[in-house]
Amino acid sequence: MANQGISKSAQKLVPRDPTSSMSIRDVVPNQIATLSTPFHRLGLIKFGSRATIVKLKTGNLAVFSPVALTTEAKAKVEQMCQLRPSGSVRYIVSPDFEHHIFLGPWAKEYPDANIIGPEGLPEKREKDSDTKGLKFSHVFTQANKATMTITPEFDDDFNYEYMHSHQNKELVFFHKPSRTLIEADVIFNLPATEQFSRSGEDANSGILTKLVNGMLNTRGDMKWQKRAIYYGPGSSDRRAFRDSVRKIQSWGEFDRLIPCHGDVIEKGGSRILAEATAWFQDVK
Repeated sequence: MANQGISKSAQKLVPRDPTSSMSIRDVVPNQIATLSTPFHRLGLIKFGSRATIVKLKTGNLAVFSPVALTTEAKAKVEQMCQLRPSGSVRYIVSPDFEHHIFLGPWAKEYPDANIIGPEGLPEKREKDSDTKGLKFSHVFTQANKATMTITPEFDDDFNYEYMHSHQNKELVFFHKPSRTLIEADVIFNLPATEQFSRSGEDANSGILTKLVNGMLNTRGDMKWQKRAIYYGPGSSDRRAFRDSVRKIQSWGEFDRLIPCHGDVIEKGGSRILAEATAWFQDVK
C-alpha cells in the first residue's frame, strides 16, 4: 500500500488510492518531473500536493516534498535513473515543517539518500510512533543557514534559502541549470487543477475551496495572497522574511516556479514572487 508508513492523522488528508489519482508529468524532459496528487487541507479544502524530482548533472536524483510512493512513482524514478545508469535517489527533502508525510516510505525505499529538512521537524516526527526513527542528514536552523552546505554535487546544481521567519520554516530551492524555483508554502497558485485532474473531483468545488481559491492565486495584483502572507506566515519577523525574499531574488530572473499547492507556473515566476511579497520590501 502506497500510504503505509505515514501517520494515522495524515491518512485522512491524502487519497486512499493514490495510484489512480496521481498525475506524473515531465516538466523539463530528462531533467524535472512532477508527481501531482489530490490533497485536502483540514480534510475539506482542495489544496493539492506535488513532489518534484530533479535529476542532477551527475545523474543522481533529488526529491522535494515527496508524495505517495506508488508503483508508478517508483517507475518514474527508475526511468529517470536509467537515463544515467549510475544515478540513484540521493536526496529527499521536506521543504518545510508540514511537507514530511511521506518521508518515511521514500527513505526506506532509498536508504542511501540524504534526508533534508528544517529545524523542529525531526523532533516533531519523533513524537509520533508512526513516523519516529528517521535520521536526518541535514537540518537547517537559523544559526547555521548562512554556512549550511549539502554536498558538492547538490550545491553545484542548487541555490537554497531557509526562510526561518516563515511559520512553516520554509526551504526554497533554485535549480540553476533549468532556472526553476521549487517551493512549498511560500506562494500558492490555486486552483489545484492538475493535482485533481485524475481524481474525479472538481478543483473548484465546495464553498470553502472556492473562497480559498479566490484568495491564494497569482492573478492580477494578488492582493488577497499579499495579505495572507503579510499578516499570516510572514508576520512574526517581517524584516527576516524580506531578507530571505531578497536572497532568492539575488539568484536572478526565472520563469518557472513549482509550488506544492496549485498549478506549475511557466511564465513570469520572478514577477509573481515580487508581487506576492511586495509589502515586505518597505519593512524597516
